[in-house]
Amino acid sequence: MIQENSFAGKIQKAQSNASNTAFLRDVLPMLSVLIIGIGFGIVLVKAEVIGWFQVQQMFRFEAAHMYLVIMSAIGVGALSLFVVKRLQLRTLQNEAIKIKEKPFQKGVIYGGLLFGMGWAITGACPGPIYAQLGSGEYLALIPFVGALLGSYFYAYVRTYLPH
Repeated sequence: MIQENSFAGKIQKAQSNASNTAFLRDVLPMLSVLIIGIGFGIVLVKAEVIGWFQVQQMFRFEAAHMYLVIMSAIGVGALSLFVVKRLQLRTLQNEAIKIKEKPFQKGVIYGGLLFGMGWAITGACPGPIYAQLGSGEYLALIPFVGALLGSYFYAYVRTYLPH
């Protein structure tokens, strides 16, 4: 057994502290993302934007609830981008945040149409799928698997598409 007062004991204790610090440095960002994700899921459930019927009412122009939620999300996003650009905010790693301008492509129209059709049929887009699964709507596994397959299919055909 190594005594803590010995040189080897001090080295072992320093290595243990260093590994604990590295562990916290690696795990805390992931834990914060998990907590934010759970919070976002709770907001989606409480705002009643993950239900199939709400999405159907939106696409049938029967209720304004979803449109108001979407417009508020656009407003928050635009305000956030304004603040990031205006204050020249940096990442947690102290790197400059760069927002790239993207040129318009006709593929955006096709992708948007496919996305909208999938959203109308399944009642879920990628964010709410996780909230639906977390709230016990296990039929959301179908759009979840579909989203995964669609992502893999896009990755497979991406080189053949005009970009």
